[in-house]
Amino acid sequence: MMWLAAMNRPDHNTIARFRSERLKDALRQVFGQVVELLVEEGLVSIKNIYTDGTKIEANANKYTFVWGRAIQTSRERIAKQLDELWDYTQRLAEEELFSEEKPDFKEIDKEKVSQTIERIDKALEDKPVSKKVKQKLNYAKKNWPAKLEEYAEKEAIMGENRNSYSKTDHGATFMRMKEDHMLNGQLKPGYNLQISTSDQFIVNYSIHQNPTDTLTLKPHLQQYQNLYKTNPESICADAGYGSEENYDYLEEQTIESYVKYNYFHKEQSKKWKENPFRTDNLHYNEEQDKLYCPMGQPMDRIADRKSESSAGYKQTYARYQAKNCNGCSLRGSCHKSKGNRIVEINHNLRRHKQKVRQNLFSEQGLAHRAKRPWDVEAVFAAIKHNRGFRRFMLKGIDKVEIEVGLLAIAQNLAKKAA
Repeated sequence: MMWLAAMNRPDHNTIARFRSERLKDALRQVFGQVVELLVEEGLVSIKNIYTDGTKIEANANKYTFVWGRAIQTSRERIAKQLDELWDYTQRLAEEELFSEEKPDFKEIDKEKVSQTIERIDKALEDKPVSKKVKQKLNYAKKNWPAKLEEYAEKEAIMGENRNSYSKTDHGATFMRMKEDHMLNGQLKPGYNLQISTSDQFIVNYSIHQNPTDTLTLKPHLQQYQNLYKTNPESICADAGYGSEENYDYLEEQTIESYVKYNYFHKEQSKKWKENPFRTDNLHYNEEQDKLYCPMGQPMDRIADRKSESSAGYKQTYARYQAKNCNGCSLRGSCHKSKGNRIVEINHNLRRHKQKVRQNLFSEQGLAHRAKRPWDVEAVFAAIKHNRGFRRFMLKGIDKVEIEVGLLAIAQNLAKKAA
């Protein structure tokens, strides 16, 4: 480097600016070109990928945090006290507020609170107000609008899909780390690093602020598509990624799924399979759209229940009810409810699970399941244990992504050299 720079020695700021400004838009393309060169040499394939994630601690103070629930609690407390002030004013100054409709305090902001306090203050003018109410009104006038503005700013920083952030790195979310030296489950500011590998070469990486892997699969694969202008033929991942939304997306993109779901391993146990009362073990007649209880009695479809996940994904659950459970000899083991048994079935998820089971128990699926641990998890072992990379050096999600990109390129070059 010194020879290329004609013996000039760049200082730390020069290197930092080059890394943060020049590499910001180019590094991912450089990473993609390195992978494509590896593909040309026959060292790696981008058709079948293995995906996993790990949480890496951010370069942030673990004791300076902002919690979304705390903001919501404080906002609700202000709304409750404002409602009490309005009721008090209405009792004391009924004539002044007789023609005014009571505001809805479920949704409050700086302007609404300021206007309400001004109306209350005006209505209580020249009225015998208690000292305690005067103090509360003065405190509200002085502090509540500013506090609500502060809460709005914090919520804007936090966004919709997380519940916390660090004051010293706004991009970091508080998560549980595997490296818990105090053994107390302490939350630390960090980032969720997702990678896809092939023969222990990293072929895709992405940084996420959400601690759960379920919500990261779709944006991770979209990043893959943007980089290589195509989708992988198949993906293998653990049960942390198994959700109806992810299965729908993989089916839509015609990506063969070898992604486990919750209870996949429990389903293989003798105890699970031989339990006739489990909803998953009830016989379903697709033509008649009926379930059959362990006694062989049909259960009719009585309604559908709609639900929406925190990410906005809509699900439909079909509800089936037994006709008559009275006097049934199996009732005590079957269910504990007072009336006839009601069960819910998500038919779309049930269909996906059946297809995934077939894939995972196929010859190719067994090979993928055997390969996944030593393919993708070995890369995390090399990064964390061999290289000692357990904490980011840079702050902010954009700079952290650059740091991960450099790390991924270095891992691939080191693997090739080895």
